[in-house]
Amino acid sequence: MRVGVLVSGSGTILDTFLADGIPVAVVAADRPCTALAKAETAGVPAELVERDSFGRSFDRDAYSRRLAGRLGAHGVDLVAMAGFGTILSAPMHEAFPGRILNTHPALLPAFKGWHAVRDALAAGVGETGCTVHVAGLQVDTGPILAQERVPVRPDDDEASLHERIKAVERPLYSSTLRGVLDGSIPLPTPQET
Repeated sequence: MRVGVLVSGSGTILDTFLADGIPVAVVAADRPCTALAKAETAGVPAELVERDSFGRSFDRDAYSRRLAGRLGAHGVDLVAMAGFGTILSAPMHEAFPGRILNTHPALLPAFKGWHAVRDALAAGVGETGCTVHVAGLQVDTGPILAQERVPVRPDDDEASLHERIKAVERPLYSSTLRGVLDGSIPLPTPQET
């Protein structure tokens, strides 16, 4: 399987994938970011599929079609969102049915959305963690492939807890992706996503 990695930031998950020998066919970003330079340095094709708007005028379906087309041009079979900041709509899910993976800094189904770490702290939970899942059309939905727990310490703030989650998330995501690629972690059928 050829993997397309979607990024929007510094590329720390991408670093882990590359160090672990994940066969990354292309790295695509929705905005200029350091992860694209990291891909190029590693000899991996890098594509900037830039959003034209971050406001109400953003056409999510058109963007999802454009991104799916660019990934398809690189022969991508499996998509791994790695800190990607754009929610994708039906055209992307139709192009890669049941083959878009995501990671989330909470133990789904708890604390969905952009502020999962802050929300976990506000709820006063004793533990949170990270989840690797098949992305669904709704944000932070879809079949769960792997989870790992992270204790919440009494002195944690959002930054410290998030850093500890990221330290667990990177190897968990990479090993889960490796399992999908070698067949030891089966993907659900598209009807199940």
